[in-house]
Amino acid sequence: MTTRVILVRHGQSTYNAQHRIQGRLDDSVLTEKGCNAANQVGDTLANLTFDAIYCSPLKRAKQTAELVVSHLKTPPQLQPTELLMEIDLPLWEGLFRQNVIEKYSQDYQCWHERPHEFFMVLSEPEGERKHFPVLAIFEQARKFWREILTRHQDQTVLIVAHNGINRSLIATALGIEAKYYQSIQQSNCGISVLNFSEVTPGELPQPASVQLQSLNLTNHVGNQFPSVRPEHQGPRILLVRHGETEWNRNGQFQGQIDIPLNDNGREQARKAAEFLKTVKLDFAFSSPLLRPKETAEIILQHHPNLELQLDADLWEISHGLWEGKFEAEIEQLYPGLLQQWKVAPETVQMPEGENLKQVWDRVEIAWKRIVKAYDQQPVTGLVVAHDAVNKAILAQVFNLPPQHFWNFKQGNGAVTVIDYPNGINGDPVLQASNITTHLFEGILDKTAAGAL
Repeated sequence: MTTRVILVRHGQSTYNAQHRIQGRLDDSVLTEKGCNAANQVGDTLANLTFDAIYCSPLKRAKQTAELVVSHLKTPPQLQPTELLMEIDLPLWEGLFRQNVIEKYSQDYQCWHERPHEFFMVLSEPEGERKHFPVLAIFEQARKFWREILTRHQDQTVLIVAHNGINRSLIATALGIEAKYYQSIQQSNCGISVLNFSEVTPGELPQPASVQLQSLNLTNHVGNQFPSVRPEHQGPRILLVRHGETEWNRNGQFQGQIDIPLNDNGREQARKAAEFLKTVKLDFAFSSPLLRPKETAEIILQHHPNLELQLDADLWEISHGLWEGKFEAEIEQLYPGLLQQWKVAPETVQMPEGENLKQVWDRVEIAWKRIVKAYDQQPVTGLVVAHDAVNKAILAQVFNLPPQHFWNFKQGNGAVTVIDYPNGINGDPVLQASNITTHLFEGILDKTAAGAL
């Protein structure tokens, strides 16, 4: 049983176009571009059935929601709720961003570098009060989840809201701390998908029971993925999971056994290559195993002057004695261990294989080595690896430990975008995750759900 939540940020507003801070100010409406994008979201979601639709009551979000709903077949009634209001920035609202940078330079720096510490001093009848916008919206997001998830178990819910609240909803669902608020991107009319496998009334989900299926999909509005900002100082890395193998398809654990791509896997690699062929790539790395190496080589056919570098620290997790076996065989040989892997993966030592702490450690070394090699260079690179490896990389973007292993979906042939806007010494930004729109129509990942 799964509760699926699809989050959409509103379309471009007049304040977005003018580079003004909006917050909870309700003077802004959708531009023509914003209306067009909202209609494109509606077309993209038209074949899905929703059990409930919630939106922010602010005009730009409510207008986006109404345009999206107009494309759906027999949609439920739209429900505005103040729990989806945008982050509250009362001293900045209505100002041009550049004016804020100049007038509140130290505060703006704190907002970007230490958002959990950022506060505004507000004058009220009772006296001055410190207002912490990011901490407040995180608590607002938690309250929304506690109310909504228990109300819609095993249903599909659509949420249309804002940049700040959507970031906070994603973060609180996954257990990401408020200090990483700026590390989650939400583009205008970007679509994100969360899956909740278990819901306890009145509580936030446990790490193993929530999955970020996809983050910030924008292909439906004509953007391959979010653009790099002019002030970007570090590398952009396109993280790709290898194409499908027969063992993926059959649900057979492969780990470090060197299984090649099947025909569908090669087709997925070709589609990823087509998707990325116009991207200027400056470097490329892969795990040495056949399935990622062949995926990378197919992608690089459109980039013939680029040398593929192999890094053994990007190998898939070693499943040890599980490798080559199906789930039923593993359960028979190691009763209960497979279920433990599914609910508390950080506690499992693979028989004669690795545990997740070992994977975390070697992947961290490999990833930092790659980022450091291109630090302070506005370049774009390709890294092709495996499910467990990619999951570890994504968790480490937010400094999450191995118990968050299941939080991040990585489909065969999917593309994830990670930016280092301030280089290796600044926080990375997850711009988009698990893009599979080049493989299938629609936003849902339909790749094989087999073993690693």
